[in-house]
Amino acid sequence: MNQTHTEKKIKPVAPKVQELINASKSVILATVDAEGNPNSSYAPFVQVDQTFYILVSFMAKHTKNLADGRKTSIMFIEDESATKQIYARERLTLEAATSQIERDSEVWNAVVGKLRETHGKVVEVISEMGDFILIALQPVKGSYVNGFGSAYFVNSKLEIIEHRNDVNHQSK
Repeated sequence: MNQTHTEKKIKPVAPKVQELINASKSVILATVDAEGNPNSSYAPFVQVDQTFYILVSFMAKHTKNLADGRKTSIMFIEDESATKQIYARERLTLEAATSQIERDSEVWNAVVGKLRETHGKVVEVISEMGDFILIALQPVKGSYVNGFGSAYFVNSKLEIIEHRNDVNHQSK
């Protein structure tokens, strides 16, 4: 009996990258200083097209790292209280290029206005403080995970480019 057996591949559920971003009010930041020491923090953000903007103070360690254009990673992650499985929280991790936006420029005014709409009157106060700067975080590449065995490579436009199924979990 010579039968041809064809395996039917099941495609994973389409990822919802933008929905995860939209459900987030802040972004987790990972930066390094001039000596290569890591620093993690967070900042409220707004998104304009595929660029994320944060208004941050030089009193925070991460701000100098961001302003100096050092390697930066950002992460959006599902709320712990909403997840069904703590080991498989939905998350988007991106390498990002950073640039400082000139104060009172057209971009500064538009983005600070959007930050004010999104995060409230506190933005009016802190945007006037001299130690606060506006940083653009431009995605370079990254990964999106929405469960066990459901991981994807993401491009700079936040589009899924490939399922990361090249390495399967191994049992002991």
